[in-house]
Amino acid sequence: MSAVWVTDATVVSGLGPDIDSTWRGLVEGRSAVRPIERFDASRYPARVASWIDGLEPEGGRSRLFPLMERVVAGLGPLPGDARLLTATTKGCIDTLERIQAGRPGDARDIPIATPVAWLARRLGLADTGVNINVACASSAIAVARAAAAIDAGLAEAVVVVCMDLVSEFVLSGFNALMALDPDGSRPFDRERKGLSLGEGGAALVLMSARRARREGRRALGVVAGWGMANDATHITAPARDGCGLIDAVRLALARAGVEAGEVAAINAHGTGTVYNDQMELTAFGAVFGARPIPLNSIKGAIGHTLGAAGGIEVAMGLRAVAERTLPPTAGFRASDGSSSLAVSAGPQAIGPGFLLSTNSGFGGVNAALLLGGEAA
Repeated sequence: MSAVWVTDATVVSGLGPDIDSTWRGLVEGRSAVRPIERFDASRYPARVASWIDGLEPEGGRSRLFPLMERVVAGLGPLPGDARLLTATTKGCIDTLERIQAGRPGDARDIPIATPVAWLARRLGLADTGVNINVACASSAIAVARAAAAIDAGLAEAVVVVCMDLVSEFVLSGFNALMALDPDGSRPFDRERKGLSLGEGGAALVLMSARRARREGRRALGVVAGWGMANDATHITAPARDGCGLIDAVRLALARAGVEAGEVAAINAHGTGTVYNDQMELTAFGAVFGARPIPLNSIKGAIGHTLGAAGGIEVAMGLRAVAERTLPPTAGFRASDGSSSLAVSAGPQAIGPGFLLSTNSGFGGVNAALLLGGEAA
């Protein structure tokens, strides 16, 4: 396999406007989940989310545009021939909400092609871009597709931009599924009741090692392996035996040529729902046995950012590998005793090796990415 470098990364989250502020908030165990003020959530049982101040649209445009601007503003110079992959599940959903309510809104924003084309122009790329929408694994799969294209020689550089908003549409849907915790999510805690929504975005630049060296770029880390699988079990519920995630993780390990014992830490999907968290623990137990691997979820801190989750978690995972520190799982207090994996309310030191980052989504989709800190 060819080395796939990550040469640049940005993050915008409820914890802060960049990677450094988001990382500090995660390591300090802070949570950005708070009462929703953007719209009236009083009729819903769960009224909290991690949302970003100041994303006020102009002229009926979507909040997605100022979010995207914040995400890409921190990127360095990009190769003009870079491919563009985006990941979002709901795009300009706030525009659709306004129009449905009889308020001003630009209907041209609603097709996902509009924000994707805006990004291509903003970044000065010749590629018109493709959006990946695979539920909550969208940006993890976008990263996998970018790495696969580079590995196969179909591209030398790919920019992945992921973003999603907190909206009443999504809040109402998850409330209807009784999948939200009114007090904020508690991933892997024995008292967990559901997830918290979040909004944010990330941008990642992936390059072949040869191209990156030629341009004098440094590596933040590498995408060493990737795997995707579908458990084909239920439209919203995961397979209880974790079969799809097991397959995805094993595919990522095999593609990287890495043994399970070389995984030093796991950043899990970790939504805080009863069934997702247990499914992940079951899958990791099947792959890694009883070894007490440090494991965390950042969704208790920044909420579940839907299509942006995997991209944000790749950026934070690479930082964790570089710092040899796994941030705490905000909201976690006590394990239910069903796993030997080491979930903690405080930061955990991690040894040399790879970090496994996983995401799962509606429709039975599962994605696994293996991240390394050394660029050969």
